[in-house]
Amino acid sequence: MEDRCLKRTGSSHRNRWGVILAGGDGTRLRPLTKLIAGDDRPKQFCPLLGGKTLLELTRRRVARTIPMEQTLFVVTRKHERFYRAQLSGVQPERLVVQPKNQGTAPAILYSLLRLSLTCPDGVAAFFPSDHYLSDDETFMACVEAAFEIAEARPDLVVLLGITPEGPEEDYGWIEPASPILTKSPGELFRVRRFWEKPNHVLARQLQGRGCLWNSFVMVGRVTAFLGMIRRSVPDLYNAFAVAWTALGTPDEVAEIRSLYHQLPETNFSKEVLAVCPHELAVLPVGNVGWSDWGDPGRVLSTLAQIGARAEWAAPAV
Repeated sequence: MEDRCLKRTGSSHRNRWGVILAGGDGTRLRPLTKLIAGDDRPKQFCPLLGGKTLLELTRRRVARTIPMEQTLFVVTRKHERFYRAQLSGVQPERLVVQPKNQGTAPAILYSLLRLSLTCPDGVAAFFPSDHYLSDDETFMACVEAAFEIAEARPDLVVLLGITPEGPEEDYGWIEPASPILTKSPGELFRVRRFWEKPNHVLARQLQGRGCLWNSFVMVGRVTAFLGMIRRSVPDLYNAFAVAWTALGTPDEVAEIRSLYHQLPETNFSKEVLAVCPHELAVLPVGNVGWSDWGDPGRVLSTLAQIGARAEWAAPAV
């Protein structure tokens, strides 16, 4: 395989954990998913490609690098009828069940606090469950490289930035800063800033100066993530701290339900990553056919590009 990321060293995986984020409501794709499934299930639980759901495809991808027994799944209780069968073999302690979806920041913080009890010196990789990739092998090799960086640099959280295929207006973009000289000089960069859903003119400029799509796949030590959250959204962190002692006990469900009832919706990209660029690094990833399946047009475009046929495609949108 072509070496597109930093060289792997074969270090131990015992402290490496995966977190699959599957708690979103998928409202933008609902016209398509309702057509396919006949109900209001979120996109990650809908069989969009080859009879497989995006959650199943994400699980398979993550399992290339991280054992299932070291993988957490963040879900939302009202979706239980959709995820119950797909996650039937997952140990209960590996399910992080939110009472409701309050955005990505609470979902990530809740899973980190659960991990801090299991493996306080662990390194975690976060994976959205609604992305398509044509080359899982290369992508997960880059995740392995990010694990090694995070193990060597406990001060950094590493983002995987996708080399853009065009001036996409609906994605978040990462603007790299100076290179960090590690095993492969020039491969890893500090982060200057984030650009969220730029207009077409700005997106063309960002692509021209080497900016990257934000895949929202990120790897870092549990302590690094928690420190970043504590500094950027202290109110959210302190709210969860109250319930911390209940985690892993019979009181957890009730405590978390009460906590979520009071939480504001909080976006991790906007309210954590964007305000802490100095704590981040970005690893460029190219030629993996990445796409965020956030709207019907993008799903249909990807299917057309890969030559996949779906019975539901013709009447959609």
